[in-house]
Amino acid sequence: MTSVLVYGAYGLTGRFVVAELRERGFTPVLSGRDAAKLPGGRPASVDDPAALDRALDGVAAVINCAGPFAATALPLASAAIRAGIPYVDVAAEIEANLDTFALAADTAVVPAMAFFGGLGDLLATAAMGDWPSAGEVHVAYGLSGWHPTPGTLAAGQVSRERRGGRRVRFAGGRLEHRDDALPSLEWSFPEPLGTRPVLGEFSMADIVTIPRHLAVPSVTSYMTVDAVQGLAAAAERDAAETFVVDVRVRRGDEERRAVAHGQDIYAVSAPLAVEAVERILTGRARVKGVASAGEIFDAPDFLRALAPHITVEFS
Repeated sequence: MTSVLVYGAYGLTGRFVVAELRERGFTPVLSGRDAAKLPGGRPASVDDPAALDRALDGVAAVINCAGPFAATALPLASAAIRAGIPYVDVAAEIEANLDTFALAADTAVVPAMAFFGGLGDLLATAAMGDWPSAGEVHVAYGLSGWHPTPGTLAAGQVSRERRGGRRVRFAGGRLEHRDDALPSLEWSFPEPLGTRPVLGEFSMADIVTIPRHLAVPSVTSYMTVDAVQGLAAAAERDAAETFVVDVRVRRGDEERRAVAHGQDIYAVSAPLAVEAVERILTGRARVKGVASAGEIFDAPDFLRALAPHITVEFS
């Protein structure tokens, strides 16, 4: 059976990825920084290139689930490039995504192949369809709540430190750092969620993945206020959230829309990442090298393959 190394295999998302790999007939090879959590696995520190090379020996691909990705993405992706194998991560850290996209590689390297970043990119790409360009992409996240993992909180702190406490948005065809408050407004989600208060310009990895390959000068993310409050409270995660991701692509007076429904933003990152690896290993990648989800895969076909984990509607 084909072996795939999962770095950060003992974290919440890592455990979901390991289970998804096994369900699809892959052999997961468990790895990460903490040897005590990896009996029988392949521990390796990201500041030890030789150890990473040994960990990747004989595997067909690697999925990085270990944040903060500011510390793990470049070393692990570089090790995968040296080994000549595909690298996929679930990073939602904008700055770490930018670091990875700056790499040069002949083998497939796909950052942000997760709920934040990969899913929005696939939805926007599918919705845009045959349009060669568009004026705006809007990605609205309707979460019933958000109980972040310790890894999510640590990654967010690193990102804030890297941007000096400022927020970031993608407008006018470029990333901008700002010191003002996020705009408050309402978003009309599909029923039964309906109209909800959201924070605008709540930027996620979408502002990096989407404009990387789609000709669009403005990408804006929105997050329901309930989810933001849950993130700030940092309560212990006791239940999986339901979600609606509402993506709208606009060109003049025309609008195309793609909506994804599902449950558990951490669990659904597993089929996203594993489907990506499976497609790369079976020759279904459209481009070589470093690429985002919508750039390297057939977006509508990929989204259909995510059922029943995620259901998608177009209008």
